[in-house]
Amino acid sequence: MAPTLPRIDLRLNDLERLVDRTRHTPLTADEHATLKAAIDTLGYLAHLVEQKGTTLDGLRQLLFGATTEKTRDVLARVGVDTPPLPRAPRDDGPGRDAGGHGRNGAAAYTGARHVPVPHAQLHHGQQCPSCPTGKVYVQRDPRVLIRLVGQAPITATVYALEKLRCHLCGELFTADPPAGVGAEKYDATTGTMVALLKYGSGMPFHRLERLQANLQIPLPASTQWEIVADTATRLQPALVELTRQAAQGELVHNDDTHMTVLDLGRPGAPRAADDLSPDRTGVFTSGIVSTRDGQRIALFLTGRRHAGENLAHVLAARAAELGPPIQMCDALTRNLPHPLAVILGNCLAHARRRFVEVTPSFPAECGHVLETLREVYRHDADARAQGLSPNERLAFHQAHSGPRMEDLQAGLTAQIDERRVEPNSGLGQAITYLRNHWTPLTLFLRQPGAPLDNNICERALKKVILHRKNALFYKTLSGAHVGDLFMSLIHTCELAGANPFDYLTALSRHADAMAAAPSAWMPWTYRDALAAAALDSG
Repeated sequence: MAPTLPRIDLRLNDLERLVDRTRHTPLTADEHATLKAAIDTLGYLAHLVEQKGTTLDGLRQLLFGATTEKTRDVLARVGVDTPPLPRAPRDDGPGRDAGGHGRNGAAAYTGARHVPVPHAQLHHGQQCPSCPTGKVYVQRDPRVLIRLVGQAPITATVYALEKLRCHLCGELFTADPPAGVGAEKYDATTGTMVALLKYGSGMPFHRLERLQANLQIPLPASTQWEIVADTATRLQPALVELTRQAAQGELVHNDDTHMTVLDLGRPGAPRAADDLSPDRTGVFTSGIVSTRDGQRIALFLTGRRHAGENLAHVLAARAAELGPPIQMCDALTRNLPHPLAVILGNCLAHARRRFVEVTPSFPAECGHVLETLREVYRHDADARAQGLSPNERLAFHQAHSGPRMEDLQAGLTAQIDERRVEPNSGLGQAITYLRNHWTPLTLFLRQPGAPLDNNICERALKKVILHRKNALFYKTLSGAHVGDLFMSLIHTCELAGANPFDYLTALSRHADAMAAAPSAWMPWTYRDALAAAALDSG
């Protein structure tokens, strides 16, 4: 849908004045070109609307450009040039080239099978074939060759076990299966892969069924559900332990998004005994991200309870000797875990977004707010780059961000008190929101470890939104609980930098040991548990 016309940025009131001028005076060449471009754009849009493949998102991007909330881009759209701030040092991880081309080095393939290949003719210490006196020595860094191989998500092997029959007594003798081939049809990796595709990547069962059928390894959708439901039953102790540890966190983020569970939408559908109101009809998936001892834990809970009610349910298992945790959320009251006490912080990104939305109408006023918050985020990035402790970060913000935020508060208060802003305008409402929630929005200036925003939880909920976009709904509440379990385990692995495929497979294969000591089988400890299990079996 790329436009064939040159782009001209034009305000509606400018166009209206231009049309009014045609009644009285001739237009200049530039004004005529502008008016003609507007008419051509109208015709072009009418043509696009007639096309079957045109979408509202496509039209919106054509007219207004790609959506972005970066301060520099937001202000550039209203004609304000903002110099870029110096970038903080960036760690691109092992094997990743920071050049921006997206290629990965060999060190990035930590899940690949590594095969050492010795030289066929030469060995360490042998005479060099190119010179009479030299000797060859093994280099520390070998030359690396990477080969990627495609295959079906679920593969199959058919073992034809030879059978022999006695022609006199009729007894049958069947060959034993090869060593390591179990009696079960579906290996533990099958349930892991289906769960990762469905709940980690948003691929519905019917889509995987179609893919497997095309690859001539059929796996019906109903069978996929039976496999993941059985796997979820075995992994339940891990989720219980994950929830218990999340309740002990020093910092918790929470938010929710709408979800559809078909059975809960039926007239006369059964209601859970802990529903707070019999009139409540909404269904939500709540996301909770808890930080404990440097490890982040993600939990997803689907049902009629709001994010605050689900958080209260989780924090009910919090140890009595622990003080209240820091809670980061937006300013909706339904996110609060009544009646439990928390140190409340509100999301600064939500407050900032209100100014972004009205920047075209109030560029100067919003520009000042966005520039101030830009510096605050810059200081937070500098604190992370320097590896400051929570107390050092607090002092850094108090010294650098505190004065700017005080000036911002004073300026916004003056605009309202001096009646320079209409309270019911978009800018007035944005200022009112910021002022009304100033204390929780600036918790990072008073509380060590308090974050600036709730973005980590917003990113976690993208996994739920991806599933909703592709699968549309859960059929039953039991199915929703299976999805919650796998999303919780998978996203916790992602936050911990663990391989979710290896982790879920390990839990499935050692379900009994995990159920006996689930704390030893967390994403950051399970490899030690695997090593101990290997020693015991050996």
